[in-house]
Amino acid sequence: MKTFNSSQLNFSDSAIQHFNKVLKERGKGIGIKLGIKKAGCSGYEYTFDFVDEQSPDYMTFEKDGCKVFVDPESFSFLKGSLIEYVDDGLNQGIKFVNPNAKAVCGCGESFTI
Repeated sequence: MKTFNSSQLNFSDSAIQHFNKVLKERGKGIGIKLGIKKAGCSGYEYTFDFVDEQSPDYMTFEKDGCKVFVDPESFSFLKGSLIEYVDDGLNQGIKFVNPNAKAVCGCGESFTI
C-alpha cells in the first residue's frame, strides 16, 4: 500500500489480490460489497458479499481493477479503515484495522463503536 487516506477506505495489495481471486473463482460478479450489521458479541460485525449489479446508492472504490462497494451507513463506521488480507499460518482472511472501533471482541469478528 502506497498511501493512506483517513477519509476513505484503504486496501492493502494483498486484500485486492484476494478479492480479485475470489471473484475470478466465482466466475461472475462486478465486485465485492463490504458492510457492517448489528451482531456479534461486541455489537457490530463486518459483512462481505458479491455484487452482480451496481446499486446507485453505494459508494464505489476501485483499485487494480477490483471494485469494492459500500453502503453509506456502513461507510460512516468504516471511514479511514485499512482492509488487508492476512495469511499467518492457519489464520487466513480479511482483517479490518478500523480507527472507529473502540473495542474488538476476543475472536476479532465483531467490534464496538
